[in-house]
Amino acid sequence: MGKFVIEKDKKGEFRFNLKAGNGEIIATGTEGYSSLAACKNGIASVQKNCLVANMEDQTVEGFETQKNPKWEVYKDKAGEFRFRLKATNGENIAIGEGYKAKASLMNGIDSIKRNAPEAQIVENLE
Repeated sequence: MGKFVIEKDKKGEFRFNLKAGNGEIIATGTEGYSSLAACKNGIASVQKNCLVANMEDQTVEGFETQKNPKWEVYKDKAGEFRFRLKATNGENIAIGEGYKAKASLMNGIDSIKRNAPEAQIVENLE
């Protein structure tokens, strides 16, 4: 079972990572939040949107633009596959690491869909 881990960064902002059952980070929140409540709202947005988001694969020529919420799959400047999860309002709410293979990226997105909706929230604020 996955878990969302909330931590404070050096600026004192609250940030979250989604970790799979094996402890690997599978998604990272895209912003720092000024309050714990706002950070938890960001987590709730990931939980809500990850299952209903459309898939927009920007690595395919002539891809069709999807409406939000959506997963944007793209290649970065280093040639690695990455994703962005966008909320209904178009804001980026989660991103992932770079993957060498597109199949690995898709497995990562599937892992988020399996883990995020029921993931417990752990506050690591020490």
